[in-house]
Amino acid sequence: QVQLVESGGGLVQAGGSLRLSCVVSGGTISGAAMGWFRQAPGKEREFVGGISWSGTTRYVDSVKGRFTISRDNAKNTVYLQTNSLKPEDTAVYFCNKIINSVPPIPIYDSWGQGAQVTVSS
Repeated sequence: QVQLVESGGGLVQAGGSLRLSCVVSGGTISGAAMGWFRQAPGKEREFVGGISWSGTTRYVDSVKGRFTISRDNAKNTVYLQTNSLKPEDTAVYFCNKIINSVPPIPIYDSWGQGAQVTVSS
């Protein structure tokens, strides 16, 4: 059974940075597109950005130029570098394997526990 484990969240001041990690166990990320999502309190989960199997990335407009997704297939890990954080980035961040369509489609029904990112003003 595939498990997704996110880590690296925390409390930072506006303008700060965090690097989130997502380790996938029970399956491989090689050859697959991966995506990052986030869910703010009282809101639905939303797509943040994704990385194709070849390393091509895309992001929603609100994080372009501030967030960067990378991957290490050997470690079955995907990363989300978040810079210039804003209070509106406060959310729980999740990863999932995706069908890299518009909109992207999460593949695994079971999500990880997520990584809490809290940005203070």
